[in-house]
Amino acid sequence: MDADREPQPVEIRDDVPASARVYGWALGSKDNYQVDRDFALQTAPVFPESIDITRQNRLFLYRAVRYLAEEAGIRQFLDMGCGLPTDNNVHQVARRFVPDARVVYVDIDPIVLVHARALLAGDGSTVVITADFRDQERLLDHPDVRRLIDFDEPLAVLFLSVGHHLVDADDPHRILHTVMDRAVPGSHLAFSQVVISDPARAAELDERMNTAGIPWQNRSREEVDALLLDGLEPVEPGLVNLLHWRPDPDQPPLPPVPDELAPFEGASKMGRDMCEYGGVLRKP
Repeated sequence: MDADREPQPVEIRDDVPASARVYGWALGSKDNYQVDRDFALQTAPVFPESIDITRQNRLFLYRAVRYLAEEAGIRQFLDMGCGLPTDNNVHQVARRFVPDARVVYVDIDPIVLVHARALLAGDGSTVVITADFRDQERLLDHPDVRRLIDFDEPLAVLFLSVGHHLVDADDPHRILHTVMDRAVPGSHLAFSQVVISDPARAAELDERMNTAGIPWQNRSREEVDALLLDGLEPVEPGLVNLLHWRPDPDQPPLPPVPDELAPFEGASKMGRDMCEYGGVLRKP
């Protein structure tokens, strides 16, 4: 990783929650602050399913990347909004099936770069960029993207559990399709976001997250479909609750849920209509 070309982190805030750190804590990461843990513990009683679906999304990452590398033959990956490194990161999963896989991680949170530097030290075929993936044109012109991603070959772009951070004012259709419009046929897009069908609960979660400074917009399944199904074809079984996307009980497990969050584990089985929704799509 060419860390010298990356901007130095100007500030890591420990007085406001960060989505990457809150998300990471549910996966067993210790790279968080008290403000992140407090926010998670205040949110979990109201939206207890959030713990399960965070973890379900991470398990989906493994299955999606395995499919992309092993079955679709993809050798280059752009992971938008990658979050903090944990077990079975994209480059690690991909290289189990494609040893020469190249990966560009992108995240706006400077703490991601701090921790990824240690993980990626000496790895010239994987890089992390501190950037706002909403600015797709600038991102795709980044020297490390140009160095590692060949747009004349099929690639995979991952927007995993970040769709809900794209509000309508960001023009999410543009963000999701800019890179795919440039990509060659045979390229793939993997996507997931939280969906809640109950309008009252959806509005409550939107308000809670935005008040905390975390951009958030719930969408219905139909709204997600409208964002994605524009020139892209879903890979079987289509866009679904991620629990139902090629489930594999034998895939590598996640670290245990932190003790403080353990009381909320399993809440997604309560039958409320909140889930992580998405899948993998192919450019024909």
